[in-house]
Amino acid sequence: MSGVAAIDCGTNSIRMLIADVVHIDGDEVQVVDVDRRMEIVRLGEGVDRTGEFSPEALERTFEALRGYAEAIEAHGIALGPDAVRMVATSATRDAANRQVFIDGVREILGVEPEVVTGLDEAELSFVGATAEFDAEAAEGGTSEPAPPFLVVDIGGGSTEFVLGTGPEEAEKGELVRAALSVDIGCVRMTERHLRDDPPTAEQVAAATADIDAALDEVERVVPLREAGSVVCVAGTATTVAGIALDLPAYDPERIHHSRVGAADLDRITGELLAATSAERAEIGVMHPGRVDVIGAGALVLSRVLARTGADAFTTSEHDILDGVAWSLVVQA
Repeated sequence: MSGVAAIDCGTNSIRMLIADVVHIDGDEVQVVDVDRRMEIVRLGEGVDRTGEFSPEALERTFEALRGYAEAIEAHGIALGPDAVRMVATSATRDAANRQVFIDGVREILGVEPEVVTGLDEAELSFVGATAEFDAEAAEGGTSEPAPPFLVVDIGGGSTEFVLGTGPEEAEKGELVRAALSVDIGCVRMTERHLRDDPPTAEQVAAATADIDAALDEVERVVPLREAGSVVCVAGTATTVAGIALDLPAYDPERIHHSRVGAADLDRITGELLAATSAERAEIGVMHPGRVDVIGAGALVLSRVLARTGADAFTTSEHDILDGVAWSLVVQA
């Protein structure tokens, strides 16, 4: 296998990673990025209200997939299950007409999207987010963050939590200790509560209560306060990190593995919730597709970090996509 392609379709965005599989010594391999892309397609727009994908959302998603298929084939990777894997997350689990989506994906990519469970999604995110930390620790280096890791993946429809351990425990088959997915994604919270621009104090309070109730549910399954480090993946966390770094434009190399303190996170969350859509759009690191939902995402992130008791979180640009790519290598 010379290359693999991983695609992650969430409620808000669809992303692709094309990677080369490089063999080093013996059985050791590395997965090296070749092409990493993201499009805001808002597949889950209105699903919380209607229970179905809209025709417009489906077409936006299929158009992005057609571009991904061209890129995959241009890299010499044959479309199909041997080297391409697509996972679909929260919105696809919720939609009554998901078969229309599944059929369209099969026609474009030659594979069916795997409608993964929240647990599967969390475990893939965990592997992708922590593989580098494990590698550094295995080589005897010092690494921040340190295990046990709490990986938090804030999506459009849901947020995944997974608590796992370092390489020594992984060798014993104990990589993931606990995981749960709950419906407090940035699109869902925006559509459910933050309807004004900017949202009212009452709307923010209602969203906060909703998030805190979900975190009560999470804590019954995942011991959030036992985390040695909090590692946050996906667009909300990376955008907040870019703002904290005061970057003039989005720079994944600067953002990857940067740390954001709790005080900075709370300040940024307050500023985003108080700003108008036009003001948020002027932020240099802001993707246009996140302008209307970043306030809700930051609020989720802020409440999560407060619940853990941690003084900071570490941002990772590597997430479920990287976990999906590794899964293709392992199964080959």
